[in-house]
Amino acid sequence: MIMLRIAVQAKGRLYDETMLLLTEAGIKLELGKRLLLLPARNFPLEVLFLRDDDIPQSVADGVADIGIVGENEYAEKKKKVIVTKRLGFSKCRLSLAIPKEVEYPGISWFNGKVIATSYPEILKDFMAENNIEADIHVITGSVEIAPNIGLSDAIFDIVSSGSTLVTNHLKEVEVLMKSEALLIQHPDLTVEKQAILNELVFRIESVQMAEDKNYVLMNVPTENINKIIEVLPGMKSPTIMPLAKEGWNSLHAVIDEKGFWDIIGKLKALGAEGILVIPIEKMIL
Repeated sequence: MIMLRIAVQAKGRLYDETMLLLTEAGIKLELGKRLLLLPARNFPLEVLFLRDDDIPQSVADGVADIGIVGENEYAEKKKKVIVTKRLGFSKCRLSLAIPKEVEYPGISWFNGKVIATSYPEILKDFMAENNIEADIHVITGSVEIAPNIGLSDAIFDIVSSGSTLVTNHLKEVEVLMKSEALLIQHPDLTVEKQAILNELVFRIESVQMAEDKNYVLMNVPTENINKIIEVLPGMKSPTIMPLAKEGWNSLHAVIDEKGFWDIIGKLKALGAEGILVIPIEKMIL
């Protein structure tokens, strides 16, 4: 049986969110078994657990057919892989940070300085584009402590909430790139493996399409149907069915979580009653 092999991070936030996505896409894995290679029970997919910085190389070399990896590692490794889909989770940014008490006049400040980082290639590209001459000190691990122990004048590292910078008395001064999880693939998948990948992407997109959306059922007065339809954002044609009570209809629609309560308020003002809200797990178009 032909199996599609996906490389994912062995632990951490990206691992958690990747496993949740696969589960929501209907992929059944026995996650209690801490194996390097774990086959799915109901889909031609096997999961290869790796360090995040090894994933681009493994996909480029064909050790894995596809991988889910942070955009930061994809940009740093510069391997010949195809970005199949941006996944929208594990968001962060790569930023330059300096000691909190230091006055920052602009990027020229970095000339002649020592910058500690785990992402030297991304940093080198930025320095070349901006004519910055600085020394790069490559560190694997806790980059943020480098200025405090005298290893560097500044750091270039991942920032999520910024709390780690605050703890180490640093301030973020330049955002070089924003990062999120990417689905990447080997450039030369067989026809059979590409078909499996297409099905997986279809499932992922169905899950993502349903995110932050609710299925809403309500009773509405016939005389206000057109006004109510105008309130519903992005609706081509909601489902409308007449009720036994004359002058009333049942209306079914999909509403985004964003602005949800404002929309519900407008619907109630137009006479909508008995509003039932149901979360959507998956959405197929």
